[in-house]
Amino acid sequence: MPNIFSINDFGEAKNELQKDYFDRHTPVIQCISEARPGEILRIRVRVGTEYAHPHEADHYIALIQLWNRETLLAEARFYHGVLCNQPGNVEVEFTVVMPQVSMNLTALSYCTKHGLWRSQPHAVKVGTEK
Repeated sequence: MPNIFSINDFGEAKNELQKDYFDRHTPVIQCISEARPGEILRIRVRVGTEYAHPHEADHYIALIQLWNRETLLAEARFYHGVLCNQPGNVEVEFTVVMPQVSMNLTALSYCTKHGLWRSQPHAVKVGTEK
């Protein structure tokens, strides 16, 4: 079983180099925090916010997965060349239907050189108001 890294595993970044390393590998979930059952959710996952990740033949983000607790909801795979060999931030938008119960979303990203990275959890509560 591979290690799954999270920014929490390393404590607070002590310098700019550590911030760069953590940021360029850690997926970030962008989504509303409350939805009604049956509502269509657009969930954006982006790897990195401030620093661009390399996109080289042997070093790139190859995978983003979206999980609700232990259930895999969606997956996007990327191949070398998708960013034209330029550093950048891989981003994907998943569309899912809100279930009857709240969700606890987590994203995973896979760097071909530095392994699996886990996002901060993102809760989506069941709402009743429109």
